[in-house]
Parts: sequence; C-alpha cells; structure tokens
Amino acid sequence: MSLTKRLFAETFGTFWLVFGGCGSAVLAAGFPTLGIGFAGVSLAFGLTLLTMVYTIGPISGCHINPAVTLGLWAAKRFPTKEILPYWAAQVIGGVLAGAILIGIATGKAGFDVHAGFASNGYDAHSPGGYGMLAAMLAEFVLTFVFLFVILGSTEARAPAGFAGIAIGLALTLIHLISIPVDNTSVNPARSTGVAVFAGGDFLAQLWLFWLMPLVGGAAAGFVYSAVFAEKPEERLERERLSRAG
Repeated sequence: MSLTKRLFAETFGTFWLVFGGCGSAVLAAGFPTLGIGFAGVSLAFGLTLLTMVYTIGPISGCHINPAVTLGLWAAKRFPTKEILPYWAAQVIGGVLAGAILIGIATGKAGFDVHAGFASNGYDAHSPGGYGMLAAMLAEFVLTFVFLFVILGSTEARAPAGFAGIAIGLALTLIHLISIPVDNTSVNPARSTGVAVFAGGDFLAQLWLFWLMPLVGGAAAGFVYSAVFAEKPEERLERERLSRAG
C-alpha cells in the first residue's frame, strides 16, 4: 500500500476517533440531564477505535495516535522514516474533527468553546481536581499498558481477527479509569485536535499530553520487544506445530 493511501487512512481514522470520542463528550455527556456520562464517553472512544481497526487496519495499521506509532517503532515494527508523516496525518485528522465539531456545537446558543471542549488538563482543568504529577503518571502508565495490549494482540501468535476487540475495550477501560484525572488523552493527536480550539490554559498544558503518552508508548515498545518478542527459533517451532496440526 502506498504511503499516500496509508496517510489518508490515518487522517480519516484519527478524524473519526476525535469526532466520535470528543463529540460524545461535548454533545452528549450531559444532555440535558440524562446524558451518557463518563461511561458513555469511555465506550464512545472504544467503539471509534474498534471500528477503525477493522476499517483501516488493513491499510495503515490503524495507529491513529502518535504514541502508537512511536511505540511500534520502538518495538521494531515501524520504519523511522515514516514516523513524522504518520504524526502529521494524525494531527491533521484530529484538528479537522475539532473544526467540524465546533461547527456543530456552536449551533446551540450559549456554547463556550473556552470552557474546555473535551480538552485534557490538570489542576483547575482536571475534572476531578488532580494535579500535574497525577496526570503525568496516569498518562505514562495507561499509554504503556495500551501499547502492551496493541503489541500483544497483533502478534502473529495471537488469535487472528480479535485484535480490534481487545484494543477497543482497552481504550474504553483506560477512559473509565482516567477521565476524572485529566479527561484522558493517551493520544497527542486527540488532545491537539480540541486544545487548539479551546485555547488558553488548555493549549498551554498540551505539552504534557504529548510528552507522557510518547514516553509511555516508546517505553512499552522497548520493553515488549526486549521481553516478549518472538525469537526466530520460537517462530519456527510455532509454524511447525501449526502445519502439523
């Protein structure tokens, strides 16, 4: 598959993730008194990712997240020269989603984008009042675990065809854990797509939601590759047993 087609797929996939996930938070989380709440938003993020794994996974690998791209690179599953193009496509998709979401949300009188717009934040901008260190730790640990799920479920040793379910449910669980902490990022493109419109402190705090997911994703890739990567002799034995079965 050409790089151009893969980049388009990444743009589209990230657009859908941000539009579906952040859109559920902005438009439906508290509507008007019986909205979908934290659990519904968590499920929305998981469902958008699950649907894209099966839609664009065969085309681009369905990274739709700079931290995933870096984690796959660290695990020796992605070429260095394509990291920046993938990141650019992902950020473009996120910002496009934010722009269209703004167009919808402002159709309601009194909407204030500067109130947050599903952006990530800490201290005064944390839904639960959590500080910077708590947000840093949550983003690192949750991105690390997220990459472990991705790397493990997409291994040749894993049951074929089920990776999207594991990955989508993992993202749902991540949001159930951490929405109160910092509104959950684990994805710099998702954070950027809405923060550029919310502006102010949300944009000033965006650095954390780039730094910690990237560090967590890279760490997971290096650790997984060092500890769990299939050795050539193990692969040959697995293939032999598969043929024998």
